[in-house]
Amino acid sequence: MTTAFTWTIGNLERETADGFVFTAHYTISAKNAAYSAGAYGSIGFERPEDLVPYSEITEEMVIQWVKDALTEEKVEQIEQALQGQLDEQAAPTKAAGVPWA
Repeated sequence: MTTAFTWTIGNLERETADGFVFTAHYTISAKNAAYSAGAYGSIGFERPEDLVPYSEITEEMVIQWVKDALTEEKVEQIEQALQGQLDEQAAPTKAAGVPWA
């Protein structure tokens, strides 16, 4: 099954004096035809030399900042973990219960 990973930004924390965004709160949703899984995180940013004006920041920009800060390796690990959750939902490897029920 094909899995779609969707990154979104739920909130930003910023300095009011100059609009420097120092923390982003993000979610990743993984969905295929029948199942879904998700993860939440937050990450801090170092102050850049050139600030993007707060009013010009887009969600796509911040998603890229988050992915850059996490590193490609960590992004892949997160998406693999979510894929693992989908795989477990599709073909469970554990169960609970009693045999006489």
